[in-house]
Amino acid sequence: MTQQAAALQTYNNELVKCIEDLCSKREELNRQIKQEEEEKERLQHDIRVLSEKLSRINESLAQRLAALATFDRTIAETEAAYTKILESSQSLLSVLKQEAGNLSKATEPRRKEH
Repeated sequence: MTQQAAALQTYNNELVKCIEDLCSKREELNRQIKQEEEEKERLQHDIRVLSEKLSRINESLAQRLAALATFDRTIAETEAAYTKILESSQSLLSVLKQEAGNLSKATEPRRKEH
């Protein structure tokens, strides 16, 4: 019977050791889970912050692009109007020179022809 008691004691010791190992592994796994949950929370917070920042930047960018389009349109319209002014000025100058020439001819004394 001592041999059976010794075997039973050995099995009991091994069983207790296995249970302790499993408990230790469970505690380690629990620690890792908590650590990953904390990291997950930090990452979710960072994502929220970055998403809000991205949203603000997108809004600002849209406003700036609209302003840029307004600048481009205004510049194009101004350049077109300026080109028309230059063309009109050139036409006016040409007409003025022609009229001045005609007036010069009209005001010159006539020569008598023999």
